Amino acid sequence: MVAMKGVLPVTSPMFVASVRLIPSGLILVAWALSKGRPLPKSAKAWTAVALFAVIDAAMFQGFLAEGLQRTSAGLGSVIIDSQPLTVAVLASIFYGETLGAEGVAGLALGVLGLLLLELPPEVLTSVVNSDGTEALSNVGFFDGNLWDSGEWWMLLAAQSMAVGTVMVRWVCKYVDPVMATGWHMALGGVPLLAYSLATEPELYSNMALSTTDVASLAYASIFGGAVAYGAFFYFANKGSLTKLSTLTFLTPMFASALGYFALDETLTPTQLGGAVVTLVGIYFVNT
Repeated sequence: MVAMKGVLPVTSPMFVASVRLIPSGLILVAWALSKGRPLPKSAKAWTAVALFAVIDAAMFQGFLAEGLQRTSAGLGSVIIDSQPLTVAVLASIFYGETLGAEGVAGLALGVLGLLLLELPPEVLTSVVNSDGTEALSNVGFFDGNLWDSGEWWMLLAAQSMAVGTVMVRWVCKYVDPVMATGWHMALGGVPLLAYSLATEPELYSNMALSTTDVASLAYASIFGGAVAYGAFFYFANKGSLTKLSTLTFLTPMFASALGYFALDETLTPTQLGGAVVTLVGIYFVNT
């Protein structure tokens, strides 16, 4: 999160998203080939990879990059990594992973935490005062500002990631998990890069990246892409999706700390409270 946000001022969201995906995907494919892992061969295999690429790569990374430039790295990461709530519900529906009373309570706490995190103070005040019309207006339903909200883009990204996490077992029926991860990243980055090339030609004619910018992009691609994605989806094919996905909630703790030290970012007391409530909810879902 911090590495991506640092390079956005001199690039663009779609460029950063495509650079994070395509090189790291090709690295994973090359590594899988070196280990003798099989390439996708059947039509079903490539169809599964393509759908996986659209939802978990193109949509997730596109929404993430758009949201990251409109919100802080710490807050954005908290919202993104609330996706275990959605994973828990989908895993229960499709794979029979059960949620007890604590899990249901955790989901409720997670929703409350998200409201505290995502809604600005004036909206929360309107909700408390039962002025629903004013609350919706402040969120942006009436004045067209919803799509300018970084928190909204991050929420869309979280749902895309959750659906992608649940999809991985279906995809891995037809494709090796590491190979599927690599191909879905490489293919998913192509439409983002094409969109960037078509709509931002001036970006490429005037681009001047510093050594720090290149290092940030390399870190986001190699460690935030190839290493993290490869490990996550490899284990997502083997264990409990709900328990595995809750581990991603550790990310905001690191992102918030790095955002504080590297980017001078802060979270309001209400947002900090929302983060705590959401963390408690994730704990209940996991137990």
